[in-house]
Amino acid sequence: MQLAIIKYNAGNIQSVLFALERIGVNAMVTDDHQDISSADKVIFPGVGEASTAMSYLKERRLDDLIINLKQPVLGICLGMQLMCSYSEENDTKGLGIFGENVRHFTNNTGNGEGKVNGLKIPQIGWNNIFDLRTRLFKNIRENSYVYFVHGYYASLGEHTIGTADYINRYSVALNKNNFYGVQFHPEKSAMDGEQVLKNFLAL
Repeated sequence: MQLAIIKYNAGNIQSVLFALERIGVNAMVTDDHQDISSADKVIFPGVGEASTAMSYLKERRLDDLIINLKQPVLGICLGMQLMCSYSEENDTKGLGIFGENVRHFTNNTGNGEGKVNGLKIPQIGWNNIFDLRTRLFKNIRENSYVYFVHGYYASLGEHTIGTADYINRYSVALNKNNFYGVQFHPEKSAMDGEQVLKNFLAL
């Protein structure tokens, strides 16, 4: 199986690569259109700022490439957020694969830091996930704990296949056709995270 990890100016790509190696899967990190298009599976990970990342994707025409992929695609954290229609982070138009919008936990476009009801923003650490649907969560129990680092979240909507609660309820995972996204970091979420990656590779 050929697995491509999309290379762009966002962090955390190496940790995804290492997580895949731990489960015995080799992947190529690439921004080459042909390599990505011909891969059996594609992972679109990332940690960073939405507008800068989208500008990079557009410069390299990776935006058009991603939305036209036909094989299973998994967006992780920023990758999932960029697959949504719009992000409040610096007023960024997304790829529009998912109809949901990305909001700041305080519903503004501040510096991404602070507290709401005593809860710190960004959310950093373990939180439970529930209302899990689709094969992406096969063998994952309701209310399992996974690892998060984010100050923005995808709203609940028609593509929601998993939910979390931090300040308010939001989409922890999205799915439309061959496109999947998770807000948490499976590469940092111990056995349950590994299972999510295995489930994606088995789609």
